Amino acid sequence: MTSICLVRHGETDWNVMGKIQGRTDIPLNAKGILQAKECGEFLKGTNWDVIISSPLKRAKQTAEIINTYLHIPLEEMDEFVERHFGKAEGMTLEERMTAYPDKQYPNQEEILSVEKRVKIGINKIHEKYKDGKVLLVAHGAVINTILSLFSDGELGYGKTNLVNACISNIEYFQEKWKVKDYNQISHLSQYRNNEKG
Repeated sequence: MTSICLVRHGETDWNVMGKIQGRTDIPLNAKGILQAKECGEFLKGTNWDVIISSPLKRAKQTAEIINTYLHIPLEEMDEFVERHFGKAEGMTLEERMTAYPDKQYPNQEEILSVEKRVKIGINKIHEKYKDGKVLLVAHGAVINTILSLFSDGELGYGKTNLVNACISNIEYFQEKWKVKDYNQISHLSQYRNNEKG
């Protein structure tokens, strides 16, 4: 059984400001670095074969920090780069709603294009790491696309609000991919502390 653990990148300043990032290459902020460390601490007790990352800085930094705990091969795959949101990139939610109330952003990558490249990427992972355990560090829209594809649309874009540095898991079992769990946050101290208060 091939298992893929999907990790959303840690927080960036644009996440805090509510700005849509897309392909804009924004680094992690201090909280994002801490979140990546907490992911690494959580994942280190399990055997992983490889970490695969989106080529964007926020995902690569998250993957590299996690790998300081795991010491396994790290690869980049372009198939998991974030969706391009066109002219909406760098805008806050309020700015986007004012400029594009129909959410049709000029020059935005079509969702079918995202689905196609993500499927290609997942198939490549499955072929190369059949029956392996893979960590995939990517982005909100990419992970939501994966969740949607393998939950028959029950989860995913517009339905699942993925937290920075959350963990979701998919498995290839009985000739198909299925979602095992999603948006797991118990490893993140910001949520553990909130539960106590």
